[in-house]
Amino acid sequence: MWGWLLAAVLSEVVATTSLRASEGFTRLGWSALVVVGYCSAFYALSQALVRGMPLGQAYAVWCALGIAAIAVLGIVLFGESLSPVQVGGLLLVVVGVVMIELGATHP
Repeated sequence: MWGWLLAAVLSEVVATTSLRASEGFTRLGWSALVVVGYCSAFYALSQALVRGMPLGQAYAVWCALGIAAIAVLGIVLFGESLSPVQVGGLLLVVVGVVMIELGATHP
């Protein structure tokens, strides 16, 4: 189930990055990648859930990894930047997901 969740995260990151590159759906190839990426992400997420991953846990990991990856790719691919406050926010998201994971394994 973790493999499916990782596939969901990667597909969502590809779709979101392609969304930025599609320039408002004016570039057909990137626009197609957005649609395929999001469809693949939701399919993979559904497979992780069907295989027993708790919804809250799966969604938290999916969101946190996606947010962190998109932030890094925004910097690398699009020359975006993060303020210290934004970096702190990303760290809080990651810490929150770790706490959710720990709570799931150690009630």
